[in-house]
Parts: sequence; structure tokens; C-alpha cells
Amino acid sequence: MLTRWMTSVIVALLLGVASMSGMAGPAVTTIRVESPSPPADLDAYATRAMKTFGVPGMAIAIVDGDRIDTRAYGVRKLGSPARVDADTTFPIGSNTKAFTTTALAILVDQGKLGWNDRVVDRLPGFRMYDAYASQNMTITDLLVHRSGLGLGEGDLMVFPDTNRTRAELVHSIRYLKPATSFRKGFAYDNVLYSVAGQLVQAVSGQTWESFVKQHIFAPLGMRDATVAYDAQGPDHAAPHARISEALRGMGPQSVLPNDGVSRPIAPAGAICASANDMGRWLRVQLDHGAMAGGKRLFSAAQSNMLWTPVTVVPVRPKPAPIAATTADFAEYALGFFVTDYRGHKIITHDGGVLGGLSEVVIIPDKHVAFAVMINSEDAGAMLAVFYHLLDHYVDAPPTDWIANFHEFIDLRQVAALKALHAGQQQMHPQRGPSLPLQAYAGVYRDPWYGTMTISDVQGKLRIRFDRSPGMQGALEHAQYDTFRTRWSDRGIEDAYVTFDLNPDGSIAAIRMKPVSPTADFSWDYQDLHFVPDNAAGGAAE
Repeated sequence: MLTRWMTSVIVALLLGVASMSGMAGPAVTTIRVESPSPPADLDAYATRAMKTFGVPGMAIAIVDGDRIDTRAYGVRKLGSPARVDADTTFPIGSNTKAFTTTALAILVDQGKLGWNDRVVDRLPGFRMYDAYASQNMTITDLLVHRSGLGLGEGDLMVFPDTNRTRAELVHSIRYLKPATSFRKGFAYDNVLYSVAGQLVQAVSGQTWESFVKQHIFAPLGMRDATVAYDAQGPDHAAPHARISEALRGMGPQSVLPNDGVSRPIAPAGAICASANDMGRWLRVQLDHGAMAGGKRLFSAAQSNMLWTPVTVVPVRPKPAPIAATTADFAEYALGFFVTDYRGHKIITHDGGVLGGLSEVVIIPDKHVAFAVMINSEDAGAMLAVFYHLLDHYVDAPPTDWIANFHEFIDLRQVAALKALHAGQQQMHPQRGPSLPLQAYAGVYRDPWYGTMTISDVQGKLRIRFDRSPGMQGALEHAQYDTFRTRWSDRGIEDAYVTFDLNPDGSIAAIRMKPVSPTADFSWDYQDLHFVPDNAAGGAAE
């Protein structure tokens, strides 16, 4: 699995990489608040990882007891000389989820709600597709990925952008058909964290954004932190991705216009933070809510709740190059994964948005925590540094994670290209389509997404997702009654669009699926079930 601003296990975000020929080695800036004891070779190791995988910028925050160490490397944006520093903000993606659960923990401390309260009692009008889940879902259930929804189901309501509000998103969740029964097992989702954000507002009277800024950012002194759609200052890491070739993750880096996080889904993944911010955030988590001067952000009891496992996460062996990263157990708590590494329990989470990744870990028995953030999608560099730090703090034998992750990514890229080419070779473009192109034009509706419009423009088809600004492009014939998108924004994953016909030749429905075998689960085209929108009055012109 992988995640963007909604995340689970970032290993699946490891896409193929290409070298950045001509790119200068990353500039190094080291800022020490005090003097913890990170690996002596950390600067050299991080620099080598960035050069190997072609990452423009990286920031690290390490908390060792009361001491914080911050490291910054490289540039904020390719083509610009501005260097990353300890105040440069990076998108942290799904590491935002722990801020949302912490906001709820603060409200629990205030006596305004309880973890076992039913959502319908606190958020009138909330509904799931299933009546039993609607009536019995607790606040805890919202946060632990056991709702019955499929992996990433509903993400396309808000990703990569949307013109709907958070309230509209919460309302539309009732149309998402469950993949399994309620509380049966683990399937990572993001949309229910939007419900949690709406719940914060219903209980506190403040928007999620306002509550997090006032009750978390301000007390902790997180002066750089913002929500992603806030006006960003000049010290912000630009998102980068490889989007010019057959698979995402191949070819040269491109600077992306934004990170794909819209306001409605903000409680699942909108926060941007600096290394200094993340050091302060991890220190209060490591200290179970305690702050300087005897003050508390949240109680020790709520800290225990945040780290208490709820949902078992299936563990599968990792491939040979990175086999040592395979956990013995994994569970999901409230905004955190609880798992193990080399015999040590760790509290961890990853985050991914378009063009940026983050990884966070707390090692309770060592009283150490750290975060690694990069401004590209080249997960190999981030994970190599992450495991280098983990090995250091758990006293494990050194491993060349840079070489191991590079080998793993190369193997994965070869396999993905092989699968992509095999699928293309099985196509029969000479067969079909069954109907004149203009017959496919029209407005189509999915219950949870809304409308999608296909237009006939001078004998060529175009597709537009009406509730996703900028998600539009050409629709090209692939075979039979299947077409493929060519989105104008090449940062959007292309999809196959298959028209199902009635016996009389009219269009009954449309099914979709991603073209790429490595597409992030947030491109949940397969969950869409469009049918002609008869209320739209016929074909689009």
C-alpha cells in the first residue's frame, strides 16, 4: 500500500527512479538546537541518498530526550538557489492524521466528547451506506481504518482537487458502498478523517484549521506550520515529481504547481511543517503530552489512547533487498501505526502528497523520535535515511540502505514496466468502437463523486471530471468500447474508461481503472460507477 496525503505504508510509493544528470550535489545546512547524538555520518549519508535518488531537498528533526537536532539539505526548488533550512516547510501528508486525533484528545480532556461516543450523536446527519455502521460507528471507528470502506475509497471526491465543501464531502460518504462488513478488518481510508475534522468543528465551534492552529501549533511554538492551502511563505519546499514518461517516477524531475491537498480533506493530510516544528511536535508526543513549565497539551491518559492499538494490520514479507524491514506485527492506533523494528516497539506513520513525502517514528524504549521529509516522490532516499537512523538508535548493525532501496526500486520498476507493456500488447486497437464517437458524449453521474462530462469536440472526445478543477483532457480509443484518458495535467494518473452497452446499443454504464500498475490507491477509479445522467438532457456539446 502507499499513501499520499492519506497514507499507510510508504514502501508502495517507491516508484522507479532515474538519475538527475547535471544536478549539483545537495547543499548541506546543519542547525543544532542542542547536541544529541545522531549518527556521526548522518550528513554524508543523507547527501549520498539524495544524490543517488535525485531528491532536491530534505529536512530531518531528531528528538533525544529534551534535546532537538535539526538537519537541512539541498534546495527548496529546482532551478532556484534558495536552500532548505530548519524553518523550510514541507508537506507532511498523512502525518497530519495524528494532529487530528490529538485535537480530538484535547476535546476529550475538556470533557466535550468521549472516544466511544457515537458519531451520529455528535454530528447530526452523518450516515454511512450501511445502516448498522451509521448507527454504531464511534469516534474511534472513524480513525482506525476498519469502517468497511475499500482501500482509499472515495479519495477522488477531493483528489487531486475539488470544488466541493467539507460538509458536502461528509454528506457524500453515505453513497460509498462498503467493500467488507463494518469492523471486519484494516483498509486505509482518508475520507473518514474529514468526518473527524467536521466533528471537531461541531463539538468545539471552531473549524478544524482554527482549532489545530490555536490548540496545537500555538502552544507548541510551531511558528512555521500551516495547513497546505494557507498562503505559503517564501521558505516553502516546492513539490517535485517524475511525470514525463510511461510510469510515474521515471524521467526527470518536474516542479508541480501544488501538492494536491484540498480544503475538504485537510484533516487527513494538509499540514506543512518545518524541521523545527516537527521537533517540537515529536517532543510533546514523546513526553506524553507534557510541555515545558509543567503545562500539558494533553493528558497522559490521552497519550496512552493515541498509542493503543485497535486494528490489526496484515504483515507481508518484504522483497529480498529490504527484507530486514519486515515487521513481526503491525496495528493501527489513533493516527499512528504501532509496529516493531528489530525487537523494538515503534510508533510510526508516513505521509505522501503529490511531490512530497514524510516519515515519522517514536521509539519509546529509547526515548527518541525523528522525522524525515523530502520535497519529491523519491521514497528510496527518505527511507534509506529513515532506516539508517533507526539502526543507529536501536544499536543494529549498519546496513547500506541506499544500495538496498535502490536495488528494490530498480526491480519494482522493471516489473511495473513489464506489466504495463504486457497489458498494452494485449490490446486490440483495430477493434471497435461499437458506436460513432458522438454517441459516447454525454453527462454521466456516480452517486458519490457527482458528474463527469464527455464531449465530442470536432470529432474527438474529451473528458472532464466536473467536480475536480483541472481534471480534464483527451479521451483516446484503446480497444472495443474502451478508451484511455490523456489528462492535460500530466501529474494526474491516466485511466481506462470502458463503456458498457445495453442490447439496443445505448450506453448502460461506465467503468474505470488506472492505466499504471503502480498508481497510488488514491486514484480509486475502480470505485466509480458512472451511469448516464438523464437529468442532464442528453449529449454534451
